[in-house]
Amino acid sequence: MLYRIKILYVLFLLPSFLMAVRNTPDIVTKVGTAAGNWLKLETGTRAIGMSGAHVAVGNGVYAAPYNPASIGFVEGSETFFSRTNYVADIRHSVFGYAKQLSLSDYIGFHIFYMDSGDMLVTDVENPDGYGEYFSVTAFSLRGMYTKMLTDRLKVGASVKYIREDIYTAYMHSFVFDIGSNFDTGIYGMILGMSVSNFGPEVKFSGEGLEIEVDESLDPDEKLQRVSEEFPLPLTFRLGVSNEVIGPNSAFLNIPGSRLTVAFDAINSIDYSVYGCGGLEYAWNEMAFLRAGTHLGHDTAGFSLGAGVKYRGINVDYAFVNYGILETTHQFGIGLEF
Repeated sequence: MLYRIKILYVLFLLPSFLMAVRNTPDIVTKVGTAAGNWLKLETGTRAIGMSGAHVAVGNGVYAAPYNPASIGFVEGSETFFSRTNYVADIRHSVFGYAKQLSLSDYIGFHIFYMDSGDMLVTDVENPDGYGEYFSVTAFSLRGMYTKMLTDRLKVGASVKYIREDIYTAYMHSFVFDIGSNFDTGIYGMILGMSVSNFGPEVKFSGEGLEIEVDESLDPDEKLQRVSEEFPLPLTFRLGVSNEVIGPNSAFLNIPGSRLTVAFDAINSIDYSVYGCGGLEYAWNEMAFLRAGTHLGHDTAGFSLGAGVKYRGINVDYAFVNYGILETTHQFGIGLEF
């Protein structure tokens, strides 16, 4: 009984620790010093409904951005698609597929695409535009491999190609993610860890950085502006989850019901430490309700979600409150076969 109390204590102590760290004054802030911040966007409808607390609880291809080891829970094959109406008319879509190759080997791929929508091209002489439009787009394609080392430990890795286009300028690179999922065997406690966006610094190039000059300066009458290199948002996640109520719970088993609690601590090189916590209630593993909140985040607040599952088909919805940036909505569908 004492150990069970300790486990629950750890689960609810983590958010308090995160808030204490967050409220510690920073002498120097690194906000806005990394490129490709869209790499940190939360995706996966189930994960978003739990405010992104998913490095330990994720168990499918939808959770690959949080932890590549999550595909180690796929039985057979699985595919997932989601569409998000983000802030400022930005939209992004996700498609993923994973397959179990053997009792201990799993592979998959995951595609992300974001589009800002059309915006007017303006300059000093034409502050209201002159009829030409541009957009900002971002794309990533990742391949994943996960190995089940023991019945309690899974490790995964992914390599992804990323590209971002802003009008006629662009940047692209290859980056890597690693992660693990460990069942401690101590009253159902699951630990998850991941490191995302490990790769070289990037810089923009393309026609958008060219300026017209006199032929005496350059035969092509064009010079390329020098673009500074920036790091990508290298991000470390550490999380814990526990099935507080359910068939695998060490605390309470109510037939037909499951309640899972999860907390993540997140540290990115261009942001202060923050966290997130989430709950998921399942009725007969067919109907799901989710809720969560971000801890110490500048804009993201609470989230809500719901889903249904029938004969291998999952349909989910998630909502996030971003305060002054208003709300976002995501719809997702998954197939298990």
